[in-house]
Amino acid sequence: MLDKASLIIVAPELMLLAMACLIALVDLGVKTRLRTLTYWLSMGTLAFVAWSTAMLASEAQTSLYAFGHMVVSDPMGNWLKCFSALAMMVCLVYGRPYAADRDMMRGGEMFTLALFSLLGMFVMISGSNFLVIYLGLELLTLCSYALVALRRDHAQSTEAAMKYFVLGAMASGFLLYGLSMIYGATGSLDIGEVFKAVGSGRIRHDVLVFGLVFVVSGLAFKLGAVPFHMWIPDVYQGAPTSVTLMIGAAPELAAFAITIRLLVEGMIPLAIDWQQMLIVLAVGSLLVGNLAAIAQTNLKRMLAYSTIAQMGFVILGLASGVVNGNTLNGQYAYSASMFYVVTYVLTTLASFGIILLLARDGFESEEIADLAGLNQRSPLYAGVMAVCLLSLAGIPPLVGFYAKLAVLQALVSSGDMFHIGLAIFAVMMSLIGTFYYIRVIKVMYFDAPITVTTVSAPADVRAVLTINGALVLILGILPGGLMTLCFNAVVKTLAT
Repeated sequence: MLDKASLIIVAPELMLLAMACLIALVDLGVKTRLRTLTYWLSMGTLAFVAWSTAMLASEAQTSLYAFGHMVVSDPMGNWLKCFSALAMMVCLVYGRPYAADRDMMRGGEMFTLALFSLLGMFVMISGSNFLVIYLGLELLTLCSYALVALRRDHAQSTEAAMKYFVLGAMASGFLLYGLSMIYGATGSLDIGEVFKAVGSGRIRHDVLVFGLVFVVSGLAFKLGAVPFHMWIPDVYQGAPTSVTLMIGAAPELAAFAITIRLLVEGMIPLAIDWQQMLIVLAVGSLLVGNLAAIAQTNLKRMLAYSTIAQMGFVILGLASGVVNGNTLNGQYAYSASMFYVVTYVLTTLASFGIILLLARDGFESEEIADLAGLNQRSPLYAGVMAVCLLSLAGIPPLVGFYAKLAVLQALVSSGDMFHIGLAIFAVMMSLIGTFYYIRVIKVMYFDAPITVTTVSAPADVRAVLTINGALVLILGILPGGLMTLCFNAVVKTLAT
């Protein structure tokens, strides 16, 4: 029998499910090209869900469990849900004009699939059981496959969806096989029980590590880490740009959450094993991501390799939490990674927002050369794009600099010489990565424009994009509030 406390804990998920079904029905009667009613119902739903999860996060001091410890509500999870809902709102604001111009909104599928994919993220973030996490992951990925193929008459989008589907199915198989082996070794699907079993030391270590390899492989695919990164450039380039933004922003928050749930909350006694795997993934991601991005002429593909490099920094933070069996550095390392992934999503939203803004009917604005002379056409939008690129490069005083600094501090404060060496390597890779970001800024400010077309956008897109770009700058000047929020959320979550 359901109790009131359990229903309160899953209220945001129930709200999303009910409204996604209702919006799908209401949209049957909507005939306008921009699906105005569907759009505002979706935005209202997302705003309410973001507000409710923020309230739950600010009021919660400990972790609350529901449905026999299968679902958890804690500060970290609720803040990640709030940021995911806000990110999805921004994606819909930026993507609606683009989708309407390309006949992607003959029905309301884009809005309902976006809500269902967000529901999958919420389930992943709330999962305290292997099956719940996997169900949330599958709901997210199935919606993502459909979104990538939403432009039905576009061969490149269909090809990208097929690649995503094949590689995504393989990654899901890796994760499921690894979880099944851990279940076989520990006898439980509950993350808390797995932690107790692993900590007892009475189970076979080799079986656990073998299962752990497959789990880390599945997580690396979702994070887009090398060598499981093959799908990212092709899907980013092939998918409609509005969908690229949806699969490249909020899902990173959910991927970070399940990594914390599975590795930190469930298997931190095995940290010496999974941290070594994460370090290999991080080094490979920083190296391949930054070097491959230099050779790109397609802007979306360049940002895809940039994403791989950025995830390398997130993984470095996750890999520095336990030093010689001591977990004291964990709260700083994991909160630094959370701060990094949140600020990365914020910056990605604005950068892809500019690409969507410059696209028009029959023109995608996907090549770096398409940004030539943007400053002469629109100083505001060129400034927003420049701020985002400099933030991704880690230039002060933008928020990307403090995100990188937080991860580097976590590495150095561990006192381990190997971690200090990793920090030096990460700085060197960031210096290399600065080149391809600066190259785009040079094209915007110093190359002659290839068109004299003025840049225009609906009022809601202009307002949100301006706020988005301003936040990248403001949070760089005043990063303390968000850093404290991430730190407190991680400390309260891991304390229970």
